[in-house]
Amino acid sequence: MNVTFSHLGICVTDLERSTAFYCEGLGFERAERHEIGSEFAALMELEEVQVTSQFIRQGAVTIELLKFATPGAEVVGRRPVARTGLTHLSIRVDDVHGTAARLVELGGSIVPGTLTEMPFGDSTLSFIYLTDPDDTRVELMDLGG
Repeated sequence: MNVTFSHLGICVTDLERSTAFYCEGLGFERAERHEIGSEFAALMELEEVQVTSQFIRQGAVTIELLKFATPGAEVVGRRPVARTGLTHLSIRVDDVHGTAARLVELGGSIVPGTLTEMPFGDSTLSFIYLTDPDDTRVELMDLGG
């Protein structure tokens, strides 16, 4: 059996804002873009569908940003980290504070009280949670080296 990871999908309310967040803020690059219609309705468990699919890539990681016209996106807010299912995306950076500040400029929000820093050998490990413009949790981590 040949199994390989393809991508993960994120539903967004504003495709250009979310694309900027991930591309300008986290170094992803725009890739294929598709207009998807009701031929995918059954697969998506919907009566009918109109969605724009924007793939973005960074190395071997591919994310599909999905902007639904029909039906509209259901906005539910940040999901608790202890709820089953996808909890967060984790991105290694070399400057947690600077990257977080840039992501806030691009529509993200820092999750208050989550900055965690601890000594590790001759360096410091730094972690923080923030959310993308649609409240998907993103962990920034600097492993100090």
